[in-house]
Amino acid sequence: MGWRLKRPGWQLQRLSVSFMSDIEGFILTGGASSRMGTDKARLLLGAQTFIERIHGALSSITPDISVVSARPERFDLSLPVVADIHRDCGALGGLHAALSACRAPWAVIVSCDLPFVTGELFARLVALCNEETDAVAPLQADGRPQPLCTLYSPAGCLERVERLLQEGERRPRVLLRQVRTRWVAPTELSDLRDAELFFMNVNTPEDYRRACERAGEKVETMNEER
Repeated sequence: MGWRLKRPGWQLQRLSVSFMSDIEGFILTGGASSRMGTDKARLLLGAQTFIERIHGALSSITPDISVVSARPERFDLSLPVVADIHRDCGALGGLHAALSACRAPWAVIVSCDLPFVTGELFARLVALCNEETDAVAPLQADGRPQPLCTLYSPAGCLERVERLLQEGERRPRVLLRQVRTRWVAPTELSDLRDAELFFMNVNTPEDYRRACERAGEKVETMNEER
């Protein structure tokens, strides 16, 4: 667990197979997509849905990847689907479901509306995990934390999440302030390709148009039946 970055040219192959077995990946899809008007998880960039793109990035660091959803029946995927335990509890409820299902020492939890995450990003975050941290969370360029593209230790975080839910809290960033979080500054990720796109949330039709433009793709017709 004592991995450290030695130079900006650090490569994915530095991850050992044994370390990969210490990580599980979870893609959160619990939002109602009300601002988008259609299911964000099924939107396309190129030939891939958002879930497929994120799955491909997570596959660089772990073979064990699941989807977390408040409505598991809507997915017809080859991936395992984890149902929310606490429904209508927002992103913190999805995080709780992921940590409860995780059987590895670390869980990488990613929102489905971040289609530009990469394997290099996840490898960089994994490199900062150690026994003295409960979470490894990147900070966006505006200084805000990004709790839905973060590594969490179930042993260090699950009990605290349960307590926050009991108190009526719904915001994952509150959890990050209460556990031992290793904050990752933008400068620690800036040498990675497309780093400026990592935390580009796609929540509205306009966001989707911008994402397609950045990816060099035509805007797909948003269709609830897709």
